[in-house]
Formats: sequence, structure tokens, C-alpha cells
Amino acid sequence: MDVDEESRDLTIALGTDIVTFDIHDHNNTSTEAVHVNMFDYLIQNDHENEEFVPKLAESFENIDDTTWSFTLREGVEFHNGDPLTSEDVKFTLERVATDESLQEHTLYNVIEEVEVIDDLNFNIITAEPEPILLNRLSRIGSGILPSGYIEEEGWDHFLSNPVGTGEFAFVEWARDDRLVLEAFDNYWDGTNEEWDTVTFRIIPENSTRVAELLTGGIDMAVNVPPSEWERIEETEGVSLKSESSNRVLMLTLRNTEGYPTSDPLVREAIDLAIDNEAIIESILMGAATPTRTRVTPGNNGANEELHDTSVYDLDRALELMEEAGYAEGFEMTLHSPRGRYLQDTEVAELIVGMLSTINITVNLEFMEWSNFVDLRQSGNHEDSFMIGFGNSMADADNALDRYYSTVSAGEHDYENSEVDELLDAARQNMDMDQRVEQHQRVQEIIAEERPDVYLHQETINVGVNDRINFTPTFDEMFYVNTITRN
Repeated sequence: MDVDEESRDLTIALGTDIVTFDIHDHNNTSTEAVHVNMFDYLIQNDHENEEFVPKLAESFENIDDTTWSFTLREGVEFHNGDPLTSEDVKFTLERVATDESLQEHTLYNVIEEVEVIDDLNFNIITAEPEPILLNRLSRIGSGILPSGYIEEEGWDHFLSNPVGTGEFAFVEWARDDRLVLEAFDNYWDGTNEEWDTVTFRIIPENSTRVAELLTGGIDMAVNVPPSEWERIEETEGVSLKSESSNRVLMLTLRNTEGYPTSDPLVREAIDLAIDNEAIIESILMGAATPTRTRVTPGNNGANEELHDTSVYDLDRALELMEEAGYAEGFEMTLHSPRGRYLQDTEVAELIVGMLSTINITVNLEFMEWSNFVDLRQSGNHEDSFMIGFGNSMADADNALDRYYSTVSAGEHDYENSEVDELLDAARQNMDMDQRVEQHQRVQEIIAEERPDVYLHQETINVGVNDRINFTPTFDEMFYVNTITRN
């Protein structure tokens, strides 16, 4: 292995490229894993210690049920030299709170106003009691944007030349090839002492990523498949780092009238025909946990009775198909990304085989990640797509939001008035114990009605060159400031 042990250039290989530099118009963990190094949050969620720690905001205080007071650090600069002020916070948060076209809008529209007091002090006022505002401010969509730069240069210019306050600044982006960042000399917490540059290389094929790791072409490789684990462990100078992810892989099914999957009996049959434990053992080599909920342990509101369990029952699945009038089966389309999730190609192909046992003929359509995202956002997908959702907010609200009838419209078109009412009540419930009960009830309903069929909670598997010290985190972020040279 030809590696410069002293190199101050860190190279991380991803399976898919980022989606955009618009921090408010994506809900994609692999995109955010890059963004967190460019755009600082006001606060950061320290999941390990279960506390929120200051970032751009040096202090914060809950004034009442609808008001939080914040004070910014002095002397923080954007990468273009503009000073960070309360006006930038107002611009950022009110944009995502008011623009309904943005993907993150529904998770921030509770913000009614950012009241600027002076350059460093402001209040965030919510339209209703907001029990988890701090969770919202420490996740996707909460980086702070440079208002003056965007207003002067325009949004299109920003998307090509993004500017944040983060520890690393933008250098170049060659889509589907590489994205390069460099250490920001005027970072508020001091210039990074370990790395001069960070390069995210896009290498969709698992075997190619691993080969690059073994030959020293990269320092880290994500989504290492089980078939490569032994080769990594037997190669001197590299090792495998694993950790439970906060991501759940699932099939989203059309509940839309006219589709066979609009019948709850069909959706149940699909769920019962998929042997999650067999998928985990045969394809993932045990590196996953079967689940019937997306709110897994470690998240506020988790329903642990629905975790680490499966309902495989082929005989009952066949009975349900007959009850639904589909004893002879039907044909459907399943869209799936390739290379985005651990062994996603093999998982999708095995699901196709499992569904054939209940006479469902699945047309499997693999897509590059960017095309898959476009298809999903446009609502032009067919019967089903396979996707893995993380939970950057570490709270049930983020995981269950997509089951609101208004949010679901155009995607799986799921509607349940009890779910809507429970989610509304929980969203402004300052009694955290009662709030947990409301979210757990929603999970029970979803497990019964199956607008999504859950598969498994993933395990993060990252191949790492021994010259660096890296520990995966369950939110799947690459916090470069925590990656050091050995």
C-alpha cells in the first residue's frame, strides 16, 4: 500500500454524490454529511451525552413555550469574509419556514419569526408550543446562510459558489466525481490542525471503493459490503469500523387509488412475504436489525416493541392476496437506487424473488442516486420505491412527519385522520412523557396499516486507513474536526 502517512489531505469515498448546496431543499444524509463541514449550526446535538452544545450560538435559553433567546459568538466570519449577524439567522430560518416549495419547510414552518434584537442577540418565536426546537436547530436545514452574499450575488451564484461559516470552505465540485473543501483560515474555533483539504470522491461501485482503500487511493470508504470485510481485516494498514446507524430501509408503497397497493390487505401481504431476517443473514451478514418502525432506540419517542422483530409468514401472505382478489398476482414497478445503501442492489433483487412467491411480478428499475431523488421529488414514481431514511433530529416527529396526509400527498398518498390528530397534538405537547405515548401510538397504526413496509435498521460499515482515527456516529455524519491522524 502506497500511502503518505503524513499527508494533510483527507480523502473520503462516498457511494453517491451530494444532491445540492441548497441546505433547505434536500433531506439526504449523505449530502448533509458533507454540508456539516461547510455550514455550522447554531447548536449541535451531542447524541452520545444526550445534550445540546453551543456552536454558532454561545448561549440559548427557553423564555416560554413559544420563545427561545439566543446569543451569537462574536467574531464569526463567513468564508467570504462577511461577519455573522442575527440578520443571517433571520434570513436563513424565515426562508425555510415560509417557502412551501422547500423540502425542509414542513419541519420548520412552526417558526413564526426570528426577532432581531441586535447583531448578536435574537429570539426565535414559534407559532405554537415547540418542545423540540433545539432538535430542529441541530439537523439538516439548520446551517446558517450568508444573507448579504446571497442578496447581492443571487441564489444561482451561491449554489455554484457556496459560502458558510464552517471549518472547511468550498473549492470545487465535479458532479458525480469529486467535491473538494479546504480548511478555512479564519474559522471561529481556529484553523483545523489536522487537514488542509478534504476530498469527497464519488465511487458508486462497492468493490472499486474497497480496492481504492486497499491501494491507498483513499482514506475512508463508506458502505463496505460484507463480502469485503474479511479482505479488509486481512490487509495490513486498513480496518473496518462499524456502528449502528439511525437509518431504516423501507419500501414506500402507493396507497393511491387505482394501484393494487392501495389495498391494505395487499400491503400486509407484501410485508409478510418479505423475510427480513433472511435478508439480514444472507446478504448483510448480520449487519442490520429487523424493525417495524422507523423510530429506533436512541430516538425520542421510540416504540421498542416494534424494533428487532419481523412478521414473516408466507402462508398468511398468500391468504391475504386471495382475500384481496389477487390470488393470481399482479405486476408492479419497484424503483431502487444503486450504491446508496449497504448492499441495496442485492436487497432489492432478493425482495423481487420473495414477492414472486405470492405471485407479484416486480419490474425492478435501478437508478443513479440523483435521478432517483428527482423521480421521488416529482412524485412520478410507479407502485413503489426502496429508500433508507435516517433521523437527523433524533426525534419521532422527524420520522413520522411523512405520514401527515398533506405531506404524504403525491408520494404514497396515505391518509389517516387519527394519525394527523396525534401528530398535531404531539408537535406542540410540552409534556414529554405524554408526547412519547402519542408518537408510540402513531407507530402502532403505521405498523398495522403499512403505508411503508419497513425492512431493517442499517449498520454503518466504513473501511478506514490506519493512518487516521475515525469512529462512525449513528447520524452518519462526517465531522472532519473529529477525524485525526494517528
